Amino acid sequence: MLVSAKEMLQKAKAGHYAVGQFNINNLEWTKAILQTAQENQSPVILGVSEGAGKYMGGYDTVVGMVNGMLKNLEITVPVALHLDHGGYDACLKCIEAGFSSVMYDGSHAPIEENIANTKKLVELCAKKGISLEAEVGAIGGEEDGVVGMGECADPKECKAVADLGIDFLAAGIGNIHGKYPANWQGLNFDVLASIQELTGEMPLVLHGGTGIPADMIKKAITLGVSKINVNTECQLSFATATRKYIEEGKDQEGKGYDPRKLLAPGAAAIKETVKEKMELFGSCNKANE
Repeated sequence: MLVSAKEMLQKAKAGHYAVGQFNINNLEWTKAILQTAQENQSPVILGVSEGAGKYMGGYDTVVGMVNGMLKNLEITVPVALHLDHGGYDACLKCIEAGFSSVMYDGSHAPIEENIANTKKLVELCAKKGISLEAEVGAIGGEEDGVVGMGECADPKECKAVADLGIDFLAAGIGNIHGKYPANWQGLNFDVLASIQELTGEMPLVLHGGTGIPADMIKKAITLGVSKINVNTECQLSFATATRKYIEEGKDQEGKGYDPRKLLAPGAAAIKETVKEKMELFGSCNKANE
């Protein structure tokens, strides 16, 4: 059964580790991530962007697929299904479809509008027992056509949004989506420390987890980051393994063209990447604590 991400992230914050949000793009992605979570006894958050939701045939399809896998694969670790970077309307649709967690991204709107919409969603999510993430300060890079420069959030604005009753907060601290450029300045830990000081117990979220050096990830966790989002890294490992399979001509041996065989190396590569991240974030064997 899907659960809200609230409790798993509060436990992570108290236990000084982080839970990974791994974005899903299709059946292979979902199955690989759920199996890895179960094998490593780690709580996990499945992230779905608006674009991925559309690609997979709609939010109802996603909910049906995930719920079916939880049952048939006998997944017992805590799993949240989370809308990633959703507009206000997408949040409403996902709540209706049966998601257990949503992220409202009002970071591109004026702070007043961000606050007004967040307030409405706080009320709605609380009624339904769904966790809510909000964002302050655009995360850099590109995700589904949303481009940001890796700005740092204003700690006072973070406090204002945190006080609205959300469950966890994504704050820009120089992190970006996608691959990090060679001239990237690194995470701004001073800003992160100021945000944590003002928001106290609130679990903080680090978007753009691909490509951030391990020592920076570990330091961010000590400063209150309890949820780390990974997407690009799984895509890259999936693509590399699939390319290798085809370049070695394996798709032309016997029934190597069968999609179940063709996609198997990529799915195995995702499992490997997810396991590495769970170990780095410290969430292994935390499922039943």
